[in-house]
Amino acid sequence: MFYKVECFYFNMFTMNIEFLKVKLRDKGLKVTPKRISILEAIIKLQNHPTAEEIVNYIRNKNLEIATATVYKALDILVAKKVINKVETEKNIIRYDALLEPHHHLIGAESDLIKDYQNEEITKILEKYFKKNKIQDFDIEEIKLQIIGKFRNVKNKSLWKKTLKD
Repeated sequence: MFYKVECFYFNMFTMNIEFLKVKLRDKGLKVTPKRISILEAIIKLQNHPTAEEIVNYIRNKNLEIATATVYKALDILVAKKVINKVETEKNIIRYDALLEPHHHLIGAESDLIKDYQNEEITKILEKYFKKNKIQDFDIEEIKLQIIGKFRNVKNKSLWKKTLKD
């Protein structure tokens, strides 16, 4: 099932703390203030943030958190499929709260990442791989990372929510 990215993010921003708690409990995780803060940062930053950006966001809200704690929590959240990890061509690790099937547009010069959903492309790829099986390999998920140059974007800060919000 596909959702428009804009609708999903609108819903993500209107999520309350109770929703995040339920999401953690459903995955068998203990609800902690630090996990809630990390999820809130990923959702509110809207930019597939790095661990460092998450740390800065939390600290700018006058909350104390160790960098190692954030990295450990992110690893757990990824392992439990609460969030996704996205690696850019420059080996920068970013985090994504959008769990529905989607692809990524990655700026080669800026490392900006934008979610991209196109049901037609996804169906074409699924049909292709159904017909052209890869020997000794079972496909679980197909994700494209489309690398290019964003037009009409002067710098990264136009796409990012400020870390002080």
